[in-house]
Amino acid sequence: MRNTLIFAGSSCPGLTDAICSNLGMASASVELSKFANGETSVKILTSIREKDVFVVQSGSSKINDSIMELLILISACKGGSANKITAVLPYFPYSRQSKKKSHRGAITARMLANLLHVAGINHVITIDLHASQMQGFFKCPVDNLHAEPLIARWIRHNVPNWREAVCVSKNAGGTKRVTSLADALKLNFGMVTTDRKRGAVPMTSSMIMNGLDGTGDDLDLNSDVSKLHISERSGHGHRREPSKLQLDTEDIEDQEPEDNSPEVTTPPRPARVEVAQSPRHAPNNPSPLKKSHGVTTPTRSPLHRAETMPARLPQLDDDPEYTDERAREVIHGRLVQGHIVPDDYPSPTQSAMSTSMILERPEDDPMEISRASSFFNPDRLGGSADAAASSDEEEEGFNNPETEQMITLVGNVRDRTVFIVDDMIDKAGSWIAAAETVVKRGGAKKVYCIATHGLFGGNSLEEMEDCDCIDAIVVTNSFPIPMERSRAAKKLVILDLSNLLSEAIRRNHYGESISALFQHVVD
Repeated sequence: MRNTLIFAGSSCPGLTDAICSNLGMASASVELSKFANGETSVKILTSIREKDVFVVQSGSSKINDSIMELLILISACKGGSANKITAVLPYFPYSRQSKKKSHRGAITARMLANLLHVAGINHVITIDLHASQMQGFFKCPVDNLHAEPLIARWIRHNVPNWREAVCVSKNAGGTKRVTSLADALKLNFGMVTTDRKRGAVPMTSSMIMNGLDGTGDDLDLNSDVSKLHISERSGHGHRREPSKLQLDTEDIEDQEPEDNSPEVTTPPRPARVEVAQSPRHAPNNPSPLKKSHGVTTPTRSPLHRAETMPARLPQLDDDPEYTDERAREVIHGRLVQGHIVPDDYPSPTQSAMSTSMILERPEDDPMEISRASSFFNPDRLGGSADAAASSDEEEEGFNNPETEQMITLVGNVRDRTVFIVDDMIDKAGSWIAAAETVVKRGGAKKVYCIATHGLFGGNSLEEMEDCDCIDAIVVTNSFPIPMERSRAAKKLVILDLSNLLSEAIRRNHYGESISALFQHVVD
């Protein structure tokens, strides 16, 4: 490609060389070094004036050094009068910090997008952002490519009997990604969820409010509603005696005179039963009254309408959808330190969110009492909280030997191959727990752990390698994995992204559409 230069960062030189080889060109000359105090130095050794420049740099184990090197390299290209600067980021750094996880948290992914804009970026090419909404952080166009077609192609060529497999999400937040792959392969899908609040359930805000409103009282809908009289309250909270014109609800409507006669036969007043006033009959919205032939009567109560409705519960017995087979697809298990344990395994000393954690409150400081209560628990942020916990939050309970968790498998995986899919593998706890659940509880035959980005923090790769329930670990080369670790892992399979990225660079340079890169091509 004419007037095009591709610069390789220090994080993924092998991937950059493969991209340049596919495009039939060599990477541009650049000198990357550090001063004695650790500062990054970048020196471009070729002319970049009016050239189309692509900088390939991914996240790595030295993530902050990679970011500073990328920013300095972009700034140097901008100062060298480059025509267009495109950052190729196979793994976007800090992508998991794309939202506030606490009241004083930082949206670091947005800050990094602003830094790239200030450095002089004109375009961004990345693969499988942790949250696709992150594209709105940038002030330049973003091409968020997907590794799903590459993964689906590998499955079709390398997994025996893949048509009978099941795609499983290891948490509720990854269901959209899993269902997308399941739809592409025309497979069934399931989900594994971990309950971090197993044990004694604390009193929540809804329980408190229901108790204050009086809505928690049990009402017998099968009682004779014609003998039920709901007393009204005045605006100041004082109870008013019923008027002489307030007659029985059911009898007065059933005995309306047909000849417009002023005489109305009034049945004897039944015994009055006072019931706590519900929010639907609040003082500012009194019970509606109905005028009929000069007599004001209350309308039928909601309880009477509920009683006169035809019963539909017996019809459920004839419905084939509600069978025991569907209930068998939900399987529960116990987790202690991230591993499945038998049902008769002794329970730890405390369970997650136990009552002892709530009752142990300081008696002096009222603020500490409020902070310790479940009503003001920071884990319950109301509408700002997420439906699913992040990977780091899932790992918290796995490290505590005194915490027991409950894990639930939804879906039938018995005697089938299971694909556990997510966007990245950082820690091994949630992956091992999901694999043990589908094998030991669900009865699966084989388990493939599939992700786009293989971060493998700490000893997670070795832990997954030692797990007997995991048969293969499939990732791409978006994140550099040391050669010695990849060779020692016999279950690890690394897919090459160079063809996808090189085609994206070529189409971007010539102004062609990249829609074809999102399509699944069946060989």
